[in-house]
Amino acid sequence: MPQELDGLDRRIMAALQVDGRAPWRRIAAVLGEPERSVARRGNRLLERGLVTVIGLCIGGEPVIVRSRHASGGLRMGGTALARRSDTTFSYAVTGTADCVTELFCAPERLLALTVDELPGLPGVVGVETLPVLHYYRTVHEWFPGVLTSDETAGLCEFEPITPTAQNPPPDSLSEVDHAILRGLSGNGRLTHEVLGRMAGVSEPTARRRVESLRASGLVHLRAVVEPALLGLPVEALLWIKAAPHATDEIGHGLLESTWVRYAAVLMGEYQILCHVAAPSKAELHDFISRGAWSRRAAAVDTSLIVSPFKRSGVLRSR
Repeated sequence: MPQELDGLDRRIMAALQVDGRAPWRRIAAVLGEPERSVARRGNRLLERGLVTVIGLCIGGEPVIVRSRHASGGLRMGGTALARRSDTTFSYAVTGTADCVTELFCAPERLLALTVDELPGLPGVVGVETLPVLHYYRTVHEWFPGVLTSDETAGLCEFEPITPTAQNPPPDSLSEVDHAILRGLSGNGRLTHEVLGRMAGVSEPTARRRVESLRASGLVHLRAVVEPALLGLPVEALLWIKAAPHATDEIGHGLLESTWVRYAAVLMGEYQILCHVAAPSKAELHDFISRGAWSRRAAAVDTSLIVSPFKRSGVLRSR
């Protein structure tokens, strides 16, 4: 962890994960710190890119893509997947499949995606598409345990809304909404005044539209942070096999850990995909082998995340 980051820096990062648009005044009040110090440090974190706040408007239905690449082709293929506007994350991983990506696709486009687009990506020699049936947790809802429950509650102006796997957002957004979404997709902390200018409306109107979009779940504000900066440098994907009647019990059991960033039910050989960020490999081993949830699992296949090409909609700078 960078030595210049201290406990207050990490608490500010965690506060932005709860509400990426929370004003510095509210964050300072909840954390019990001077507003000037919180604003100075928070702006420094944003300027250095250690935290990036973006707004995501997710359309279509989620699919997990496991791809294999020719020798030397992983970086090219993973980057091509990450640069697609319909992907939210793309990770280089260990194991038979060397890249795992989440992609959102309209149902009528799934055939073209599976048969034409994905196999044609540079470097790809094998690809598997696994539709998501249900989310237990998305990264939007992940709080890393840095703040107390009271601090988290004090920052939750909007309750996290889990994207559904069956109901894409409606297409009836206004031009004003689209303009605001474009602004938030570049910088989730743009002021209502700036968003209003971009959309050609007043500041109060922009505020109302942002609040409506957030409350309805049509836009998800995410503060994107490398887990290593929060003391969780070991990331892994767990591919969990489970009997149908045990799937929900395992899924809800996974949610008891603040290390679980993402958990979803999939079609295919594995019933659950779980993304874990842990303090060490030894503690990851304990989580897998001794967690109460694991007693209900038929098998667990583990892939270490080597590097993200894209995280929560943000391309990894290289």
